[in-house]
Amino acid sequence: MRVIALGFFDGVHLGHQALLRECVRQARDKKLSAACISFDAHPSTLLTAQRPDLLTLPEDRERLMRAEGIEELLMLHFDTALMHMSWDDFVRSLLVSEYEAAHLVCGADFRFGYQGTGNCRLLQALCDELGIGLSVVPPVCVDGEAVSSTRIRTLLQSGAIAEANTLLGHPYRLTGTVLHGRGLGHTLGFPTANLDFPAALLPPAFGVYACMATLPDGSRRSAVVNLGRRPTVDQGEHIFVEAWVQDYDGDLYGAALALDFCHFLRPERRFENLDALRMQVLEDGRQARALLAE
Repeated sequence: MRVIALGFFDGVHLGHQALLRECVRQARDKKLSAACISFDAHPSTLLTAQRPDLLTLPEDRERLMRAEGIEELLMLHFDTALMHMSWDDFVRSLLVSEYEAAHLVCGADFRFGYQGTGNCRLLQALCDELGIGLSVVPPVCVDGEAVSSTRIRTLLQSGAIAEANTLLGHPYRLTGTVLHGRGLGHTLGFPTANLDFPAALLPPAFGVYACMATLPDGSRRSAVVNLGRRPTVDQGEHIFVEAWVQDYDGDLYGAALALDFCHFLRPERRFENLDALRMQVLEDGRQARALLAE
């Protein structure tokens, strides 16, 4: 038997964390497993031609959920069959019959089932009929406004990374495998680790950030990260992620690297020459060290 939290949980922000903590609390009180339902793709994927811009990749979503005490992540494949499932069938056949839910937890604005016809009021009535519990968690508000993934996306796109991180309750994170680049960082005197920006993620405002890098051995270093088009040396549309990991001279090619975005330093811009770029990156490095030391 399980207590199951319901939602997509993109970003696992402060509102999601309140819901997950309630799930864990109920599970401990009832001596059941704390589980969470999520989906391998955003429900809007099948409804629109455009892929949604996500705040977290599935592996980071799972990491953040487990950090809140969730023991089981029940990842559902979102396909046309699931999209057309009625809200009551979703509860009866999937949550109760298949996943043995004894108690459900959802947010106050939770909508589910075909065309979003299920809501908390209907869910409460069905739970009463089935003899299972339901906890409805109210929104978490910051500065008088509910925390939401949409609000966080707007902040990220404006470069307000610190404010976005406040609503997330953790730093915006980018993870990936270090790729071979053009070697420009070596030429300038500070080798960079290059990552591909995942197509499913929402890119923050293009520019330079002070980040904390988590290396394959688990150690952490300050880093200066340029995210954008590299207008000084490239003219294409590809999104580049270049991280100068400070005080590190090892080989990261092919290794996993996690970048936690902490401070926005400046917008991306074109420099007259590589010497001017080099001097600016050195200044970026000094600012990053000072900010991250705080």
